[in-house]
Amino acid sequence: MMKRTDSREETPFYLSRKFLSISNIVLNVGILGVFKYYSFFVESFVSAFASVGLHLQPHTLKIILPVGISFYTFQALSYSIDVYKRKIEPTCDIVAFFAFIGFFPLLVAGPIERAANLLPQFSKKRSFDYEKAVDGMRQILWGLFKKIVIADNCATYVNLVFENPSAQTGSTLLLGAIFFAFQIYGDFSGYSDIAIGTARLFGINAMRNFAYPYFSRDIAEFWRRWHISLTTWFRDYVYIPLGGSRVSQAKIVRNTFIIFLVSGFWHGANWTFIAWGAFHAILFLPLILLGQNRKYTNIVAEGKFFPSIKEIFQMGYTFLLVVIGWIFFRADSIGQAFYSLKRIFSNSIIAMPDFDNFYLVVLFLTFIMFVFEWLGRNGKHALELLKNNGRGFRWLIYFFIAFLIFCFKGQSENFIYFQF
Repeated sequence: MMKRTDSREETPFYLSRKFLSISNIVLNVGILGVFKYYSFFVESFVSAFASVGLHLQPHTLKIILPVGISFYTFQALSYSIDVYKRKIEPTCDIVAFFAFIGFFPLLVAGPIERAANLLPQFSKKRSFDYEKAVDGMRQILWGLFKKIVIADNCATYVNLVFENPSAQTGSTLLLGAIFFAFQIYGDFSGYSDIAIGTARLFGINAMRNFAYPYFSRDIAEFWRRWHISLTTWFRDYVYIPLGGSRVSQAKIVRNTFIIFLVSGFWHGANWTFIAWGAFHAILFLPLILLGQNRKYTNIVAEGKFFPSIKEIFQMGYTFLLVVIGWIFFRADSIGQAFYSLKRIFSNSIIAMPDFDNFYLVVLFLTFIMFVFEWLGRNGKHALELLKNNGRGFRWLIYFFIAFLIFCFKGQSENFIYFQF
């Protein structure tokens, strides 16, 4: 009787699924590393040797970082990993594949899509859906408001404060950090709304990227609502393969720090981003070790118009912690970040912050933004709540928002996440 052999044993290693998957990961991560992190590592090694008296003369690559490289690299990685794990079938349609990788609304700043969601949509016949297109236009309008009215006007104050922190009081630095929290949220969630709304005009449903993160009641909830496509990417392809939370407490600590440090490093080749990630890891650890990281999965004040006193305190406390983290994200160096924090926690925190009346108007407009988002927090975007209102009321709100965009368009600022 002939002995039956396993076909997998006959496959050469260089043709095996595992080898091809590892090669693909190494290639994609290698390209990202060269373009984005080569100079960072070289300069860090030079600084380390200089600290012990050895002065090196290295050569760094004077290359321009390709726009959106972090986003489409991660999309390509998710596709190959999901194919290897047999979560999806590989596509034979090369046009659909490259449309998935380079779909223009999502190309430069996400959301980071999964092949299981986006790829099949390019392969099926689509027809124009009026209701979907109208909702897409509403989401684009809201994204433009957040970007042009809120983010760009906040940016002018943030730039003035952080270009010379030593000249600012603690109260001014704290206000600058709060304005930066509004800027980065309006900038990135605004872009996401524009991208997702534009995709809907083409009949494409892109994944949600923000779910009102500043209404979070703890840091764990914040990370379920902030940059959802990136957070879930790291959860599925880094955290869970490391064992997730189903391991010893020591390994949970390790996994948590890895996920947040990698997330920080993904944002840029600077120690400030790594410190930002470490800060959030420290905040997140007690929740996950005590099993409290899934405590708040519902909508805040669900079924009620106003939050409770406890919820107001929780949201305010969480927002303050996030603002402190944003100081590291915005600072040019670790030293500048700690200097800013030292000033904030000094006696000068009680001084009147330095700003003119225009920024009171910006704060009022930001308040309007959060009122809309609070009222629409049950929907995927703030203006979704208008779909059930009368036509006259809807158009009044549309013209009001368009009027604010026209009147308060500030100095045009690049989208923050374009650099990543």
